[in-house]
Amino acid sequence: MRKEAAKDPVRIITKNERMLEVVSRLEKIAASDNTVLLIGETGVGKEVISDYIHDNSDRAGNAFVKIGLSNIPSELLESELFGHEKGAFTSAGEEKKGLFELADHGTIFLDDIDDVPMHIQAKLLRVLESREIMRIGGSRTIPIDVRLIAASKVDLKMLVEQNRFRKDLYYRINVIPIEIPPLRERRDDIPLLAEHLITRYSPGKRLAFSEAAMVAMMRYQWPGNIRELRNIVQRLCLFVEVTVDIADLPAEIRLESHTDLTLDHCTHCLIEKSMTLDEVVVCLETNLIRKALDDTRGNISKASKQLNMHPSTFRDKMKKYHLSTGVQDPSGNTSAPGF
Repeated sequence: MRKEAAKDPVRIITKNERMLEVVSRLEKIAASDNTVLLIGETGVGKEVISDYIHDNSDRAGNAFVKIGLSNIPSELLESELFGHEKGAFTSAGEEKKGLFELADHGTIFLDDIDDVPMHIQAKLLRVLESREIMRIGGSRTIPIDVRLIAASKVDLKMLVEQNRFRKDLYYRINVIPIEIPPLRERRDDIPLLAEHLITRYSPGKRLAFSEAAMVAMMRYQWPGNIRELRNIVQRLCLFVEVTVDIADLPAEIRLESHTDLTLDHCTHCLIEKSMTLDEVVVCLETNLIRKALDDTRGNISKASKQLNMHPSTFRDKMKKYHLSTGVQDPSGNTSAPGF
């Protein structure tokens, strides 16, 4: 949680049609002062969208307070949000303003609102309805003028149906819902985002991706979304000097790209009836084992771990498919470390 300092204007980097539709609505949303609910997986950029909304609103010159609700123990959450008076509980040595009070006349961003305990949800609803708070241990209400931007990594309607989120609070915050697509559904943005991040983290370098590396990046599923992409590009900027090749990418990206390509080829062979199902299975296993051995330079222990396979099973399949590690011994013969 923090109060934002002055910063450069927020830019949303995209050429994806779905994201462009989101961006096209943001200026009007920012000017409206309505409550906004951002919905999207972890790492898709919900905080960036919240920055954009606040920075383009009439409240831009006032406080923007952010809090990650999942990071605060439930027993401390009420005090963090609404504050407490001196002596309200054992460790309350002095009065403390809550985040809603600190955000007065500005904006508050409640991230991971899906993680808020039910008893706090009731108090949050009361604050949003009455537009006033009462500190823990207090006897007077304090009026507040705050715009709320909430974010959820899951569909809150589903939590309502499971009785894990209050229906009345859901309808109170679901005034303007904005769904942010995951990175795997906006793959056309990956080269654009990667280029932007390289400029951000290594402005003095002319770092570029090889065609093979970018193909692998485009095929990867990106479970961590833009946050994962940012971390990987930051690492590449540190260790790569000119061209990012596929060998420079993390193992999970290299392996997933190869697996996807192999599955595509095998599916094509099966559909075209050029191979039987048993032949396709043999082809798939052979290719995956051979690629794992290549990636680990013939280390059977690492290769079997990469495929989540027991080493003895891995060796049996190597023997079955007449595969070797490709490692040469001094006599010039291929050997298989670990056999």
